[in-house]
Amino acid sequence: MIRNIKTSCEKYLENTGSKLEIIVGNTIENFENKENVKFDFKNKAAVITGGAAGIGFGTASMFLDAGARVSIWDYSQEALDRAKAELSIYTERVQFVQVDVGNRQSVAAAAASLPWPIDILINNAGITRDKSFAKLSPEDWDSVITTNLSGLYNVTKGLFEKFNPKSTDKRIINISSVVGIYGNFGQANYASAKAGVIGFTKTLAKELGRKGFTVNAIAPGFIKTAMVKLMPTEVLEKMAGQVPVARLGEVDDIANACLFLSSHQASYITGTVISVDGGIVL
Repeated sequence: MIRNIKTSCEKYLENTGSKLEIIVGNTIENFENKENVKFDFKNKAAVITGGAAGIGFGTASMFLDAGARVSIWDYSQEALDRAKAELSIYTERVQFVQVDVGNRQSVAAAAASLPWPIDILINNAGITRDKSFAKLSPEDWDSVITTNLSGLYNVTKGLFEKFNPKSTDKRIINISSVVGIYGNFGQANYASAKAGVIGFTKTLAKELGRKGFTVNAIAPGFIKTAMVKLMPTEVLEKMAGQVPVARLGEVDDIANACLFLSSHQASYITGTVISVDGGIVL
């Protein structure tokens, strides 16, 4: 009898990820599933721009682990080569494409090379050219707006007809930034582009909902990418001190949000900006 109860509890936990406490005789038996929620994307395909490094690479890795087919787009061939070596176990389910998202011909060529219809688009590609407004050149402005905002349009437009027409769970997730919400000194170009990402997201959510799409944005805060980790320890500590949860975010924090918003469980969430920032915008 007790063995049957324990077996039932363990099966329940496999499906729910919950914690149970039951009394068996005079003792309390604890059952806890310590695994995180697991998503299954075995029948889904995703395109991730800026996918060969940082947040994009972490997100691509998680989708592959969850069974998805993934096309990784990136401007840097060197980064693509590194990603290809690290993800070699997924050879049959991953494609690597060198793309300049700011160039429509480049995007069109990449879209034409897709080996499968897609269900999920993660618009993650972005650059920075940080300078105070007084020192911000037209070239600094144009390069950031071209990649971070026009690139968003180019990719979404170029892939719009590539979405699986049979899917009712089509997903577009745009990576914005907390800077796009509250601004930041020395980032007039970047903040403007990321604020534009939010406006683009909300508009597409209204336009595409009846066509089986949800469109959402994620606004990361201070995230420990490889580049950020190279900063001096005292700078990192100061950054963490500004965050209510007293730490910098991990790449996985953003990737987990991408997987959730891409899942069927998030089918009633659209036009939303999720700040994954440890509370820094409070």
